[in-house]
Amino acid sequence: MAPKEENTKSANRVLRISQLDALELNKALEQLVWSQFTQCFHGFKPGLLAHFEPEVKAFLWLFLWRFTIYSKNATVGQSVLNIRYKNDFSSNLKYQPPSKNQKLWYAVCTVGGRWLEERCYDLFRNRHLASFGKVKQSVNFVVGLWKLGELINFLIFLQRGKFATLTERLLGIRSVFCKPQNVREVGFEYMNRELLWHGFAEFLIFLLPLINIQKLKAKLSSWCIPLTGAPNSDSTLATSGKECSLCGEWPTMPHTIGCEHVFCYFCAKSSFLFDMYFTCPKCGTEVQSVQPLKSGIEMSEVNTL
Repeated sequence: MAPKEENTKSANRVLRISQLDALELNKALEQLVWSQFTQCFHGFKPGLLAHFEPEVKAFLWLFLWRFTIYSKNATVGQSVLNIRYKNDFSSNLKYQPPSKNQKLWYAVCTVGGRWLEERCYDLFRNRHLASFGKVKQSVNFVVGLWKLGELINFLIFLQRGKFATLTERLLGIRSVFCKPQNVREVGFEYMNRELLWHGFAEFLIFLLPLINIQKLKAKLSSWCIPLTGAPNSDSTLATSGKECSLCGEWPTMPHTIGCEHVFCYFCAKSSFLFDMYFTCPKCGTEVQSVQPLKSGIEMSEVNTL
């Protein structure tokens, strides 16, 4: 039975990263609340809250403590991560919430400790008497011991995974899951498909500007639809002279580029200026020169065809 109990405890143990994330979320919430509160006094005289800042912060943190730990047995960060505090001193295997004394001492250690540190700092900053100097040294000594204890507790926490803060260890409250956690099964098939697709898309983005799409299209069309007849015959010019090979309209100032197809002067010239390797979209002939249409057939005769 002992191995089974150990397995269940290890399976339900809260990850270290989850406990640290909960602490970071709590700090972010406190900063957000304080920034929103100070904006309410934006239009007042500067420095209005400077003399009472420790007391105002303590009141806000007590307000948060009342509606989080005291009522729900969890901080805001723990509630987001499905975590809550449990009374570790209880021998009962079932969940036992922290007692009222533990909650009150938690407020004293966290809210009261920070208020005392900030208020003592403000008092000693403006006092230079010898008596205050001794008190300041003793307070700094106590604060240093507390910081050293937090460091030692953090190292133990990294090894064992319990009691992320020194306050939790002294009060005997530890983090547990609100609901049992299921075993996570991570599938990488979707991720592999996304990586392959992004790699292929980046390759196409790099390759497509290097390809002359218009010339390739002309080559494919010339292979799929072979030309018949002499390329420079009058009948071919008459048939292709009814429309521009680019715009499909009646050719304005008809010109040729060296093949039997006819182009508008502006269509051929602008395409040639844009791409010096411009080819005919129908036969794939490269541009030799843009010349006026020279044929024995008059335009009136072409129009009657």
